[in-house]
Amino acid sequence: MMRRMGALVEAKDNNEELLTPSEVAKLFRVDPKTVTRWAKSGKLSSIRTLGGHRRYRASEVRALLEGQQDPQPD
Repeated sequence: MMRRMGALVEAKDNNEELLTPSEVAKLFRVDPKTVTRWAKSGKLSSIRTLGGHRRYRASEVRALLEGQQDPQPD
């Protein structure tokens, strides 16, 4: 059974796939706290939900995975 990662959020007529810190961490094989530190340091941008949780743009995460930008674990 395949699990679909990410959520679709409609913002200004654009459907954009967003990932949770855990989903991003699995892709980079790091701890979710490392992903949060990347966001705090500006290495990765995040969007805050109404509840204050961070979400990350899948397109930006894919670009990082492809080596266009390379955040290093802290």
